[in-house]
Amino acid sequence: MVWPAARVPREQSDRPLPGFKLAYPMLSADGTATGFSGVTLGRAHVYRAIDDAICVHGSRHSCPSRWCDCGFYCFNDAGAARDLACEPDYRGAVLLEVAVSGRYRRYERGLRYSRQRVRTVELGRCECGRSAAVLGDSGTGSLGWRKLLPICSNCVGDRPAMTADGFGRLSGGTVTVTAEPTTAGPVAPLGGLAHTESSGAVAVLGAELALMQARLDEVQQRLDDLTRSRDAERQEPEGD
Repeated sequence: MVWPAARVPREQSDRPLPGFKLAYPMLSADGTATGFSGVTLGRAHVYRAIDDAICVHGSRHSCPSRWCDCGFYCFNDAGAARDLACEPDYRGAVLLEVAVSGRYRRYERGLRYSRQRVRTVELGRCECGRSAAVLGDSGTGSLGWRKLLPICSNCVGDRPAMTADGFGRLSGGTVTVTAEPTTAGPVAPLGGLAHTESSGAVAVLGAELALMQARLDEVQQRLDDLTRSRDAERQEPEGD
């Protein structure tokens, strides 16, 4: 049975629901406030740590509308958001843990909802692959806002950057900023691979040098044989 629009049940929770999403960290032009922009439809809109959704298409209806794709989006679990962060288009995004409240609608992997509070911000990896330590100016942004990128301490250089604690304070003091958790598992194979590749390269180079030396010895032996043969011909007595 299809419900008429006026009778479509609206889901609303009395308690905040947990959610996880990707976003780009933003810093206001005067450096006094922080915010976030979406990675898909909401890229042009910057929202605060505690905020209500608006229709990014300019409509004045309440979010989330049944007839529109507006509203905040989140995943039900952090793993799905981390998987998305591996996509090249989203490598500069951070992982947000949010508290969902107000009206919401369910979809296959999460929620579309009207109000959220950002609880934690998890910095991802630097472009070099190391764990990020600070948020640096990306050189891009939107009107009144600068886009920040997670950067490791080795790559930040002279680039303007903000500490994790500083971003949390400017977010109202209610947001905890952490680094991506790392384990020894992924690091060891990478290090072992680098060592193996290095050892293999040395082994190949050594083999090539040995082959080259053998060829040089062979050439030298032939030269010595030719020299002895020529000397022997010169020492033979001339016939009468």
